[in-house]
Amino acid sequence: MNVLINVFVALHVIGIAALLGGFMTQMKAMGAGTARMVPAMLHGALTMLVTGMALVGLNQAEGAAVDNVKIGVKLALLVVILGLVYVKRDDERVGRGPFAAVGALTVVNIFIATLWT
Repeated sequence: MNVLINVFVALHVIGIAALLGGFMTQMKAMGAGTARMVPAMLHGALTMLVTGMALVGLNQAEGAAVDNVKIGVKLALLVVILGLVYVKRDDERVGRGPFAAVGALTVVNIFIATLWT
């Protein structure tokens, strides 16, 4: 079971990397006002959602304690990120506010995952 959990953790990290990497590639364009939500951001957020739910289920099945408040906060942030990315995915240009919000919420989600114990 530990191997399966570790595989899902690795996939979760890949999802985070895709979301944050997609944001980082568009930061220069954000300064010019031509940023857009790239497909990697949507795919990364969806990967985070699916693997995160799988991780919660696997950890509970193994009998490990799961901090439901932490998971709820992370899920709420991810739903907002997914909403912003999904709604703006076809726009040729995305405003600085929504685009910066995706990046900021992603970083906050990472800090919650690593610092909230």
